[in-house]
Amino acid sequence: MATTTLSPRRVRFKDAHIEMAHGAGGTASRRLVEGLIVPLLGGLDAGGRTLDDAALVAVNGQNIAITTDSFVVRPLRFPGGSIGELAVNGTVNDLAVSGAKAVALVATFVIEAGLPTSVLEGEVAAMADAAARAGVTIVGGDTKVVEHGKADGLYITTTGIGSPMQNATLHARRVRTGDRVIVSGPIGDHGITILLARGDLDLEADLRSDTRSVLPFVEALVAAAGPGVRWMRDPTRGGVATSLNELARDTGLCVDISEESVPVNDAVRGACELLGLDPLHIANEGQVIAIVASDAAESAVQAMRAVPGGEHATIVGVIREQPAAAVMATTRYGATRIIDMLVGDPLPRIC
Repeated sequence: MATTTLSPRRVRFKDAHIEMAHGAGGTASRRLVEGLIVPLLGGLDAGGRTLDDAALVAVNGQNIAITTDSFVVRPLRFPGGSIGELAVNGTVNDLAVSGAKAVALVATFVIEAGLPTSVLEGEVAAMADAAARAGVTIVGGDTKVVEHGKADGLYITTTGIGSPMQNATLHARRVRTGDRVIVSGPIGDHGITILLARGDLDLEADLRSDTRSVLPFVEALVAAAGPGVRWMRDPTRGGVATSLNELARDTGLCVDISEESVPVNDAVRGACELLGLDPLHIANEGQVIAIVASDAAESAVQAMRAVPGGEHATIVGVIREQPAAAVMATTRYGATRIIDMLVGDPLPRIC
């Protein structure tokens, strides 16, 4: 049998050790994936694909969408949700923003020895409830148990298979200058909720995670704007800033947003100001960013506002030609600044 040895010269990742920042969804994560994982696995970037939230795979002449994600949030339960809900919603959402409706999930549980059975039961029940709300079936999975102190109680991985929606052709290469940037609602609620739920900071705020299925938003957008919907993301790790920077880099265009137009709850804004964080870098679990053709943007916003939870959907920016491959923001004072990807890891274990 012939064997093939992959040349180590293909690997461009130079960091000597894996750090927490490599899992934060920002520049370090991108460097790890693009510099080490993609070159060695090869097929991930075949055909000039971008690294999207889900992949379309042809099976017997029919396209299906597939995605997978792991959830390592700490604490396991927090205001507005839990790891079980995240595990379902996160995978359903990755399919949705890729233009597919989830039809089946499989789940893997990595359980730490000593975890109270009542906690595991509660999270499995939370998954069942979230799946029922999202209209998806959990059809199988696996369990592993590791030594005490090795898994923060519980890790969950979910893999989802979805059916592509009609009239939903989403890709960065479809984005054009003049297209509008739409956000479905207030950003940063999830990340700040998790930060405060740990109890490490002497701060209090009336905040809840926004974890939910975003499929209703996506379906409303596609119904209202059809092929005018160019691209979508659910801005989880790394927040809105990282998602938009990935788009800018993939298209070579400029994403120009108005900071004042981006919806942010007062509690999130206040916590970010105290901690020196940017709301644009904070994780979300129930919001959508969409790029929509200018002539369809207003109807798209109205359609999202008609969906429960989408009342604050708004146009926050526009796609421009210059400066190339950049995200720019106009501040409330009229100045402009470059919005970079998340650097470092200010909020570990947020999803």
